[in-house]
Amino acid sequence: MRPAAPSDIRTVLRFWREAAEGTSISDDSDGVTRLVARDPEALILAERDGALAGTVIAGFDGWRCHLYRLAVRPDLRRQGVASALLAAAERRFRELGGRRGDAMVLNANEVAHRAWAAAGYAPEPQWSRWTKPLPG
Repeated sequence: MRPAAPSDIRTVLRFWREAAEGTSISDDSDGVTRLVARDPEALILAERDGALAGTVIAGFDGWRCHLYRLAVRPDLRRQGVASALLAAAERRFRELGGRRGDAMVLNANEVAHRAWAAAGYAPEPQWSRWTKPLPG
């Protein structure tokens, strides 16, 4: 486990195309560069034998602990990579004073639902995510 460096950004973006479900408006070089520059510890990488095995973004804004882009290389799933990434993210949150983690999980991603549930996370049906793309 280690935080991503600017030199990892291209590799991470390629990895997400292979291992992550769906895309985000920030899944580009500019978006990930801003993340790493603003919070160098937020993008956590898991490596195995020198290759990227998984990622998670553990963002903390001083109020909430947000988890994004939990992704594990398909051939390494169900081998503890996601659990280790979440443990690292939760440790980071505790060290920063966070009290509860929340995760963005696609409604249709049943595999992710099982993984998040196994890690102790559950949906809160009383909330909906509202978004608005910002012109730029």
